[in-house]
Amino acid sequence: MAAHRDDAAVLSSVLSLNVGPGLRDRVLELYRLQAELLRRRRVRELLDRNRRMRRYRRRRSAFLLSSVASVLSLITSTNRPVWVRNRGPGQTFWSLADSFDEEQWKAQFRVSRATFDYLLDRIGPVIKRRRTNYRAPIEPRRRLALTLWWFSRSGEYRSIAGLFGVGVATVCVVVRQVTSAIVDRLYPNCVTLPSGPRLDRTLKAFKDRCYPQCAGAIGGTHIPIAPPRDNPDHYINERGWHSVILQAVVDHNLCFTDVYAGWPGSSSSASVLSSSDLYLKAEDRPDGYLFPREKSLVSDGVEIPVHLIGDASFPLKPWLMKGYSPEHQLSPEQRRFSYALASARSVVDAAFARLKGRWRCLLKKSDIDISMMPRVVAACCVLHNICETRGDGFLPEWNAETAPSGSYLRQPETEPYDGDTYCTAEVIRDTITYNLLTILQY
Repeated sequence: MAAHRDDAAVLSSVLSLNVGPGLRDRVLELYRLQAELLRRRRVRELLDRNRRMRRYRRRRSAFLLSSVASVLSLITSTNRPVWVRNRGPGQTFWSLADSFDEEQWKAQFRVSRATFDYLLDRIGPVIKRRRTNYRAPIEPRRRLALTLWWFSRSGEYRSIAGLFGVGVATVCVVVRQVTSAIVDRLYPNCVTLPSGPRLDRTLKAFKDRCYPQCAGAIGGTHIPIAPPRDNPDHYINERGWHSVILQAVVDHNLCFTDVYAGWPGSSSSASVLSSSDLYLKAEDRPDGYLFPREKSLVSDGVEIPVHLIGDASFPLKPWLMKGYSPEHQLSPEQRRFSYALASARSVVDAAFARLKGRWRCLLKKSDIDISMMPRVVAACCVLHNICETRGDGFLPEWNAETAPSGSYLRQPETEPYDGDTYCTAEVIRDTITYNLLTILQY
């Protein structure tokens, strides 16, 4: 204020002087500008001070609230009532599960109690969730049982939520988490191509089926899905329903040794094969063989490698044999070869039947996201292998549940691959064909 009074005094003295009107106007204008600048500066300072004061009050309030919350968390028991509503009927079903006998348990969850405990021991630590102050976590045992129930029936999330006493959204989350745990923890050891002594046992088993040098049979099947949002037409197969393709290699024990799933149902077997890791593994090797070359046999000067066998929809490769096309007149030796190959390859159809019979989520349109379907299929294959290797028997009535309804879920017909040309694979096949009995005696 003193400075303002001094400025006013100076201005009055200047104006009292005998000066021209031009100079007086300039002095007045300068004074008004200086006064306006001073006013704006004071306004900014006031706004800054108010802003700092509000920030300080917010920080003080947040500190007080966090302090109060910390004190309450220390003096309040973690066993206080949970905000999730009680789901009596579902809890009643789950509480009765422990009283099931072996037959009832297997009917509900499609695995024996021993296999269930084995799975729980392997993935239990992964699917276990930490306890919080807000709710008690769902125990791993119930998480695994819920997922196996979904795999075996693929029921609606709402009905499963009622059975297991959880929320509808929780069912979806648990299925995804347990599925991922099964694939991440168990797939690398449960689904592998045979090698070493295991390869020797596989070769002998297929030789006993009258087909030599076979390390497994390859085939494909269509898995129903709900129409996806993106490019739904690509997933419509020849039967007119949406599906993804499962390509798998099966050994003599009906176990899967290679699984590749997720390609749209409109794709051919050859295109799926060419995009798979199995194909790259064989074709990227310098010798073009999938299995160790020292296991090969020589007949009539032709090297016969260990190979897979497939149907007419696959290309003919040195590591992948198939029967002769029936379009041409076949010799008795060619018919015998095709029959022996088809008989040995029947393990694929038997494995797919057991897979879908036990895990019926692969028979029905699933409402799970299309991006999750490959993991669901892989998890079911892992569980199938575990059941087969542990002797967890397949019940005959499960096969009856796989019968298609009308023509809707019937598998598409096999389309023969027509891109084969005369090559080394043709020479190998002819050598096996005309020396089959001799090779089987090795």
